[in-house]
Amino acid sequence: MKQAIFVVLDEYADWEGAYLSSILNQTDDWEIKTASIKERVSSIGGFHTVIDLKLDQISDNVDLLILIGGNSWNIANKKLKQLVKQRLVNNQSIGAICGAVDYLAKNGLLNNYKHTGNAVYLWNEFDDYKNKQNFLEKQVVRDHNLVTANGTAALEFTSEVLKMIHFRDADSIKKQVALQELGFYKYHMENGNLFA
Repeated sequence: MKQAIFVVLDEYADWEGAYLSSILNQTDDWEIKTASIKERVSSIGGFHTVIDLKLDQISDNVDLLILIGGNSWNIANKKLKQLVKQRLVNNQSIGAICGAVDYLAKNGLLNNYKHTGNAVYLWNEFDDYKNKQNFLEKQVVRDHNLVTANGTAALEFTSEVLKMIHFRDADSIKKQVALQELGFYKYHMENGNLFA
């Protein structure tokens, strides 16, 4: 069974990982776990989450690492930085959205990748960020083993991560995400009865 670890900090943006985690969790192929620097965290939406793993308990060969945005990514955590850096170097799948992309920029972890985020000007004070020329003003960007997205791109982020990990064929992924983008009735008009 493959494993996806979602790193969530206090005041995490609960909507940013909801589509991705629910799609992965509804299969027999994937197991979803949460990880953090604390044993319990709360989301922006008021959900209280008991964490499965501390950062140092994450296996070196976990199949997918997802960094969920929120209001607490202005942290200096050596374990997290080393974990992300090692995964990038080893070409292991990683996704970051919203404030988590800010964290990557601040720590110089986007310097070898095309990427996006909330806004590049937010990173002007980050001395270790040296890759403004590869910031793309898009909802989501995938470059090799890294997917980055801004905070309004939960569905686009889901789609690109699923493609990156070869979850299903591109058409199946498109249809799965389209159900949420279009809504139930419009999806049926365009794609036929989901339950037929």
